[in-house]
Formats: sequence, C-alpha cells, structure tokens
Amino acid sequence: MKLTSKGRYAVMALADLARFDNVNPVSLRDISLRQGISLDYLEQIFSKLRKKEIVQSVRGTQGGYVLNKKAKEIKLTNIFDAVDEKVKTVQCKKESKKGCHGKSTKCLTHNLWDELENHIKNFFEKKNLEDLVKDNIERRI
Repeated sequence: MKLTSKGRYAVMALADLARFDNVNPVSLRDISLRQGISLDYLEQIFSKLRKKEIVQSVRGTQGGYVLNKKAKEIKLTNIFDAVDEKVKTVQCKKESKKGCHGKSTKCLTHNLWDELENHIKNFFEKKNLEDLVKDNIERRI
C-alpha cells in the first residue's frame, strides 16, 4: 500500500488545527513548527483543503485557518480525497478488462490485496479528526 507524505501531512496538519483552533485561527507557521512540516508544502496542501471546503482562511494579523466543519464531521477519507491521495493496494485498475500486469487474467493474490484495500478504506471512513485529537489527549494522561 502506498500512502504518500502529502496524505500523512494533511492528516497531521488538520489534527493539529483541530486541536488548537478552539479560540483563534491557527497559522500555517505554527503548524509547521509543531509538526515539522515545510511551510511551503503546507501552503500547497491547505490550498487543496480550502478548495474542497475542509478549511477556510481568515485574513488579518490574527489570521490563519479554521476548520469549516466540526472535527467529528471530517473523516480521514475526506482529507485524502481533498489532497488527491488514493489508497491503492493493487496495481491494476479494477474496472479494466485486462488483468494484473496487463495480462488476460488477475494474479493469484489479486483478491487478497483488493480485500485489504476495502478494509483500509473502511477504516479511514470510520475515523475522523476528533478521534485523532481525543486519542492523542488520552494517551498523554
């Protein structure tokens, strides 16, 4: 399975935002410092998140970003979709009439990887930002 840094960083940054945006907008600079993510990279990620209406920007001296919805309403799948992250465990396209690796049939383990992909997608569909923030706080206690 391939999950790029873009997807991981988007989730990390939004979990950080969910944790700190209770009162004021959160600057990307603050997220960058706390999470160790390049500011330039965060700007690219947040541009996509803003276009998909997961976050909104607030201008001004106290500006930054806030979540567009409550943390419990933002599923991890929403985040991955927003930054064009695909969870994929098989090389072939499912809708293709050709099998794996361009052959006429599917490989022996195709159904195994396909089933794993479905489990992963269901896992991310059930998890939301509030879960991540809550889990982090509970582990610190």
